[in-house]
Amino acid sequence: MHEGHHGRRGGGGGGSGAAPARDSREGLVSVVHVETGRHLYGGALQVLYLAQGLQERGIESVLMVPRGSEVAAAGRDRWLRVEEFPFRGEADVMALARMAARFRRADVELVHLHSRRGADTLGAVAATVARVPVVVTRRVDNPEVEWVVGAKYGLYRRVIAISAAVREVLVDQGVPREKISLVHSAVEAGDWVDPVARRETDAEFGLVPGEPAGAMVAQFIPRKGHWVLVDALAILKRRGMTPSVVLFGRGPMGENVAELAEVAGVVNQIRFAGFRTDLHRWLGSFDFCVHPPLREGLGVAVLQAGAAGLPVVGTRAGGVPEIIQDGRTGLLCPPGDAGALATALASILADPEAARAMGRRARERIESRFSVDTMVDGNLNVYREAVRRRHNR
Repeated sequence: MHEGHHGRRGGGGGGSGAAPARDSREGLVSVVHVETGRHLYGGALQVLYLAQGLQERGIESVLMVPRGSEVAAAGRDRWLRVEEFPFRGEADVMALARMAARFRRADVELVHLHSRRGADTLGAVAATVARVPVVVTRRVDNPEVEWVVGAKYGLYRRVIAISAAVREVLVDQGVPREKISLVHSAVEAGDWVDPVARRETDAEFGLVPGEPAGAMVAQFIPRKGHWVLVDALAILKRRGMTPSVVLFGRGPMGENVAELAEVAGVVNQIRFAGFRTDLHRWLGSFDFCVHPPLREGLGVAVLQAGAAGLPVVGTRAGGVPEIIQDGRTGLLCPPGDAGALATALASILADPEAARAMGRRARERIESRFSVDTMVDGNLNVYREAVRRRHNR
């Protein structure tokens, strides 16, 4: 999950964005991106990175997003072409009709669907009706209803998985491996390298100066594993270790996590920071990041923490091990295992210099393996194949 930072690529100002000079070598005229999420979480951030990267390569991107969404505002801040439309959920037949009408326009050569919650199914049907090739990005690793998989995934020219873990879930459910392309999510590493001084962080979040403190960046939803962190902190407290952790994010389980922390006796070690649009200012000033999901497609928060130079204590959930090199850039433990998480955190706390070295190696890995340019190039390769198949028919 990304906490709202719009990034520094391009500029901020407003407007719908002028079309760049077209690079005919790409063989593309325009790509319409459909993102039906309203908030600027990790997946939506990837759409913005991609759309701007395509613009820089001379390919016009159109963002179709829900009216009044955070994604729409962020797209305009980046001078992208944004088209807002009413969207009422997965059963919104009118949204299907609006998408089909938009896809029929002459400037559309490819449709890229980015989210579930209606974009994947309604968008695929709309593109099929409009006779425009469509690709989809799958960002989560949870299985889908089996009878839906064959019908839905048969509509896509290509399927993009953001991690090898997501790809294997798709293959296990019957999506042909040769139809799937692996394109890891990315982070704009330069946005995360200049945090505020630690004393400012201590003052902002009520931390004790000189005491260790970490950050967790995630929506307050069950699969993110906040309860595992609470239990791990309780275990550490019994061992005489009381690090503080600042929780960045929002979601329906926030109050539940606070209650769990109260019962576990660690509520004084936890700070609830809410959704922050300025996370990039603070993240790198912490001592570590903790990311204990039960399921995870890849983990944009892990990418951000690594770019900020933090060691990450994470779980072997989904694509997380594709980012974290256990013992080198962070530490991994089994999902849902509070004891193992506590032991890993204790290791980080016991040797701050080794933890900082992990953080430095994490930054190097993120910069070399998970750049926005690499992600954009990966998507472009998929686009070329999808468009080539259309022209060969």
